[in-house]
Amino acid sequence: MELRDKNGLTEAEFLASYSPKNYPRPSLTADAVIFTGTKDNLKLLLIKRGGHPFLGCHALPGGFVNPNETVEQAARRELNEETGLTETKMFLIGVYSKPGRDPRTWVVSTAFYAYLENGVNPKAGDDASDAKLFSLEYKLTSDTCTFTLTNGEDTLSGSVRFSQDGMPTEIINSEGLAFDHAAIIADAIRKLMA
Repeated sequence: MELRDKNGLTEAEFLASYSPKNYPRPSLTADAVIFTGTKDNLKLLLIKRGGHPFLGCHALPGGFVNPNETVEQAARRELNEETGLTETKMFLIGVYSKPGRDPRTWVVSTAFYAYLENGVNPKAGDDASDAKLFSLEYKLTSDTCTFTLTNGEDTLSGSVRFSQDGMPTEIINSEGLAFDHAAIIADAIRKLMA
């Protein structure tokens, strides 16, 4: 016996009449936070955006998820396309869905991090105009993370306040970083140092 819902429809009948156009859908992206160096001399990999939005700003390697891949696969693919790196052991940081986080449209991102003990030699590709390692200095408390990123040419900074449940609630400062990547970096620092 087939199960019927409150409208008397079987699952096959329901799916035949279902229209995704009735529900707004976000675009889905994946971002990768790549740490290297030692715990006392930590470095972070960033790309420089070669296109709009945030042209010329620094960002985490990442991009849109294709319909035929998981978010994990997209994070690895984008990391490879934008930096030439192939990292397979990545860990979930979180999901970022604050309305307006991307000026193009409604975009939800899933972010991952990896720590590579051996040095990396990134090479910019795809829509990244540059890919470089930045020295990372940070101060982490129970309710904030403040960090500075330097590479000899550029100095970037971020400061993020966390809610009582540990979620990033407010980007206080994000100098030179695209999107809400300051919040993602702050969360990645907390995960790495846990």
